Order: sequence, then structure tokens, then C-alpha cells
Amino acid sequence: MHPTLTAGYVALFVAVGGAFLAVNLLVGWLVRPRAPNTEKLEVYECGEPAIGSSFVQFDLRFYVVALLFIIFDVEVALFFPWATVFGKATQLTDPALATVCADGTLTPAAVGLQRELGLSRPAAPETDTLREPMQEKIVWARKRALQAGRGEISDQQALGEWSVARAGSLLARTAVVDMVAFFAVLLIGFAYVWYRGDLDWVRAVSAERAAAP
Repeated sequence: MHPTLTAGYVALFVAVGGAFLAVNLLVGWLVRPRAPNTEKLEVYECGEPAIGSSFVQFDLRFYVVALLFIIFDVEVALFFPWATVFGKATQLTDPALATVCADGTLTPAAVGLQRELGLSRPAAPETDTLREPMQEKIVWARKRALQAGRGEISDQQALGEWSVARAGSLLARTAVVDMVAFFAVLLIGFAYVWYRGDLDWVRAVSAERAAAP
């Protein structure tokens, strides 16, 4: 997708969202009744009247639990770019998708996938003939195309599809490793907090109260 078109979509999304919010606030301000009284002006929490002063001292471990919640909550937002990269990369490895034309150039579908992955100049990766014999790559790509029901493909097309599939597979594996490392860091932090006993603050406070004379 062209950067200008992407910026236009983002601007349209922001404009529609802002207009929707402004219209709702304006309509609410116009139609809502205005009858202020002492009871309505009182501070409340979840519909319950406040008891005592709001300036109370919380256990610091409560903030640790709240911080863990925020971390795991924000983590959900990070799933979307990861899932996008993983999904596009696995599509490049799909044998049913023709990624290279007979002349060795990328098909429009492969170009679109590479652009969505952030490549400004989509192209078929160069094949390394030193690591694996070229004939084995051609046989592998042709067998893969036949199994997908696409028929025979040329040698140049087979080499191109092998390189595209290999690059997509490598990118997909990298995305998986990246997400596993991300989860590992979070779980290590969670285990450390649990080991310190910060997650047992409710039971700890209850035990202290029970032990008090």
C-alpha cells in the first residue's frame, strides 16, 4: 500500500473517531437534564457512597499487582503486529500461492505481501547455490507446485519460489522466537514477583491481622 494512501486512511480514521466523539458529547450536553443537588455532587465509587477519608495508605504490593496487570494488558496490543508479520510470512510459504512468474519476477500477490511486510522494493531473494545444490531446490519447488495442483513450473520460477518460501519460513520462525522470548521475559518477571511474595499481599495482611493480639 502506498504511504500516502496509508496516511489518508489514518487521517480519515482519526477524523471520523473525533467527529463521533464530539457529536456524542454535544448531543449529551443538549438533551441531558440539569438538576444538580447535594447528593449528586457527592464523590462515589462504583455507585457506592464513600466511607471515611480517601487519603488512605495502600500496601505497596498492591501497585506491583496493578503494574503486572498493565503489562499483560498492553501485551495484547503487541499481538497484532506480531500476528500480521507471522500471517504474511506463512502466506509466502503457501505452496498454493504462485509467488514467482516464469521470467523470475514476483507475482502481484507476492509483491503485495512483501509490501505489507514493510519492504519498499519487493524482490525474490537471491539463492545460495553453495549451501544446497541448485537441482535439489528446483526438484523441491516443482514437487511442491505439483502437490498444490499448479502444474509444471520452469527452472527459474522454481528457484525463485524456493528462495521466497525459504525467506518466508525464516521470517515466520523469527517471529515465533521473538514472541517466545517476549513471553519468557514476562514470565520470568512474574515468577520473580511471585517468589518475592508480592502476589501474596492479601494473605500476608490477613495473617498479620490474625497474629495480632
